[in-house]
Amino acid sequence: MPKRDIQYLYKTPKTLMNKGTGFLSGYSHTLNPYTGCTFGCSYCYVRRMPVSIFRGSEWGTWVDVKQEASSVFLKELKRAKAKGPVTIFMSSSTDPYQPIEYKEQITRSLLEVMCESPPDFLLVQTRSPLVTRDIDLFTALGDKVRVSLTIETDLDEVRKHFSPSATPIAARLKALKELTETGIPTQAAIAPVLPSSEAFASKIYNITNRVTIDDYFMGDGSGGKRTRQLGIHTLYNEIGSTEWYNSAAYQVVLSRMRKIFPEDCVFISQQGFEP
Repeated sequence: MPKRDIQYLYKTPKTLMNKGTGFLSGYSHTLNPYTGCTFGCSYCYVRRMPVSIFRGSEWGTWVDVKQEASSVFLKELKRAKAKGPVTIFMSSSTDPYQPIEYKEQITRSLLEVMCESPPDFLLVQTRSPLVTRDIDLFTALGDKVRVSLTIETDLDEVRKHFSPSATPIAARLKALKELTETGIPTQAAIAPVLPSSEAFASKIYNITNRVTIDDYFMGDGSGGKRTRQLGIHTLYNEIGSTEWYNSAAYQVVLSRMRKIFPEDCVFISQQGFEP
């Protein structure tokens, strides 16, 4: 895979907390430490949102780093808490643990604010093993946090085909196991559903007690329309897995998970991401 040139821009935001809407309407707020995401997954629905469409650069090749984010967030969080319960989804349109986080630690600074002034609930959504760096802060938040780690397949050759810049599956499995063993509430997010093996369920059974399954048709906010506009079907064609690109494919994974996990530990789409 050729190395991509990434453009990083440093901006000081006026606001970080946005109202939870649509798929995330169960949350009072969403929180994005960055704008843009260098994982650049082929199927990412954000590719078809204005933040990407009007950028003028390919999704995955740029990131806006939100400077002084923690001070802005602290003020906003205190105001929000004064008005009622605060539940936060981090993040809805970026990965809070993409590679730039190693250096900038914007996500960690926001978590430190939340440890100082805890929300009622925080869901952290990522596909990066870097999330284990912040185990100390998740531990401090206790049952107010859940870490949701995207593991959309157990086959790394499939991961490489659909999201070559994302982290290897084995590293994510190891990270999820570490988080769970530390006592942090976790879940595996099979989102979107990509081609996987019959052994998928057994591979995650001992590393988390909660699974959420989502696909393009339920989860891209447009009944799969945004994903179709990306031409994602061609990627399935290239590996001879067209049977996995339809609205019933998730049921294959659901059946496999329910053979091993208790039924009340397996969730479908929006339900599994609720506070």
